[in-house]
Amino acid sequence: MSIPPTPPRSSPDFTPQIDRFNFGKTVASVVPNGLHRGVTTTLQINVGKRCNQACQHCHVEAGPHRTEQMPDAVIDRLLEIIASENAFQCVDITGGAPELHPRFRELVEGAVSAGKRVIDRCNLTVLLEPGQNDLATFLAQQGVEITASLPCYGPENVNKQRGHGVFSKSIEALRRLNALGYGQPHSSLRLNLVYNPVGPSLPGAQSSLQATYRRELLGRFDVQFHELFTITNMPINRFGRQLAREGQLDAYMQLLVANFNSTTLDHVMCRNLVSVAWDGRLYDCDFNQMLELPLGGQDDHSTVFDLANDLVGRPIATGGHCFGCTAGAGSSCSGELGPNKGPQ
Repeated sequence: MSIPPTPPRSSPDFTPQIDRFNFGKTVASVVPNGLHRGVTTTLQINVGKRCNQACQHCHVEAGPHRTEQMPDAVIDRLLEIIASENAFQCVDITGGAPELHPRFRELVEGAVSAGKRVIDRCNLTVLLEPGQNDLATFLAQQGVEITASLPCYGPENVNKQRGHGVFSKSIEALRRLNALGYGQPHSSLRLNLVYNPVGPSLPGAQSSLQATYRRELLGRFDVQFHELFTITNMPINRFGRQLAREGQLDAYMQLLVANFNSTTLDHVMCRNLVSVAWDGRLYDCDFNQMLELPLGGQDDHSTVFDLANDLVGRPIATGGHCFGCTAGAGSSCSGELGPNKGPQ
């Protein structure tokens, strides 16, 4: 199949300003041969950039007016891979709001029937969208793990970052999920929340924030969840442009570099995850995908039609933005990578 050309970038490219902070050189001082891939256990699929929100920090630059959507041929190929490839233990579905893709439920059902762990990266408010009234019930029936973004346990920061009224809708969605068993103690229906800072700072300790979230959400809103994941804002796309406009990009990069933690390198997600873009192209991680940095830094883009489990040992493409994953306690799609042993 011929993969459609990637649309031209519509925003100013300030990547060189970020990449002058040389991540590769920093890694080489610890791991002389650089970062290389291990066995790929997670297939992360970005089904498109359409979303019912347009959050300030969104590295995907998703929104209601984005039209990029994974075509049928790519969905069909992914369903084949999921059914036949035993190495992939987890199918992690993201967007945009992935649930808005017309074949989202088919993708979920295919992954569940293949015995995979399935994660839906949900913005919560999509559960209240017209035509999605049965979405929460569907996810529960399929046993899908939900990882939901909620950047604070109160309305001010959430609405500032995600839009007016988003917090109250998020609480309503969380209550709906709780009523189905999600997030309840001892429930197999996993509900995890994601925290990211509102501004140019590193997240606090995950364990402390989780305790605060648990106390505040239960006490004020009668909402329960399983785990909180802390994620560092990546200095790319919307957040990067905001930093550049405010003259804070260099200072934020210096913060990330100063807090480089070499112990995170063994656990960064690019070692065992492959990221599939809406157009079928492959990347080492979701952030590289948004920067159009091909798998392994190769000039020719590999696609799902080339995908085989022969990625072990291949080099990982990196750039200055990678300091975001290795700062402090580290940052990944599953939160902290380990103890914070870097400089403060």
